[in-house]
Amino acid sequence: MTDQHDNQATISYSVLDLATVLEGKTASDTFRTSIELAKFAEKAGYTRYWLAEHHNMAGVASSATSVLIGYIAGGTSTIRVGSGGIMLPNHSPLVVAEQFGTLGSLYPGRIDLGLGRAPGTDQVTAMALRGTDRLHAAHDFPQDILKLQKYFSKENSHSQVRAIPGEGVEIPIWILGSSTDSARLAAAMGLPYAFASHFAPAQFLTAINIYRQNFKPSAVLDKPYVISCVNVVAADTDAEAERLSTSLLQFFMGVITGKRSLLQPPVENMNSIWSDYEAEAVGQMLGCSFFGSPATIRDEMQQFIEQTKVDEIMVTSHIYDQQARLHSYKLFAEVMQAVTPAMAE
Repeated sequence: MTDQHDNQATISYSVLDLATVLEGKTASDTFRTSIELAKFAEKAGYTRYWLAEHHNMAGVASSATSVLIGYIAGGTSTIRVGSGGIMLPNHSPLVVAEQFGTLGSLYPGRIDLGLGRAPGTDQVTAMALRGTDRLHAAHDFPQDILKLQKYFSKENSHSQVRAIPGEGVEIPIWILGSSTDSARLAAAMGLPYAFASHFAPAQFLTAINIYRQNFKPSAVLDKPYVISCVNVVAADTDAEAERLSTSLLQFFMGVITGKRSLLQPPVENMNSIWSDYEAEAVGQMLGCSFFGSPATIRDEMQQFIEQTKVDEIMVTSHIYDQQARLHSYKLFAEVMQAVTPAMAE
């Protein structure tokens, strides 16, 4: 992997953007704030800016993921931009190869292709996306990745079906996951691994241990590389961070209850709007979440890195106010520049 480095003085840090639509705002507003955040993150030393594919969700505007990647890459100059991820069963490998081959041709050396097996939506919408001929596409995930790698390879130039553009374009492929299945696949294929610990922390430690223990070096990666995606809400004080984090808590409450809505403003007291069951269920999703002042987050992040020995931290921040969101990413960058890497195993 050309953008990874040994003996790094600091742990790399990156952004995951779900293109969340705020209450009272539109998707157009979301895209404007996303490009503002991407430019800000580039200046603050973030390594990459990934967008996630979701469908049929009122509060998430990243359904046309490759289009948004092009928009973000076109508005920045050095930060890597990619998918966290493309839900491969929703697409034919050839279409993905052509789209990312085009992106990689427009923005050489800056595009990442993170791939997931989940639909990124409900089953009815997945059917509408895939049609009946790809009902079992999730089972073809490993084979579809191999097809993608073939389309990107120069050796495919004599094949009957070619990805133009795409062929010979350097597009790093990442395996995304929230379970141990993805860990085994990433290890077997010798690919870098990004874990969705921001909403599925339960299997995180088990999965990355399986990945590291079973990793087989490949032409693209000679040793395991792990990204952990985490929730971060940083503010000048712990109290302000806790207040801002209630937007995220409401977002997760919508996931738990199935009553999804646009991202809500913060509230003073969550106990007035959720039940004990909802609070407990949301709490189980927050195992890899960091809310607080820079001092608080630095201590917790140092401990997290020492425990997990991850190579990179990817941050998602559901913060309603854009200036507070930018300030959170600024504070987190400063924290990460002060945190020392975990010792290699």
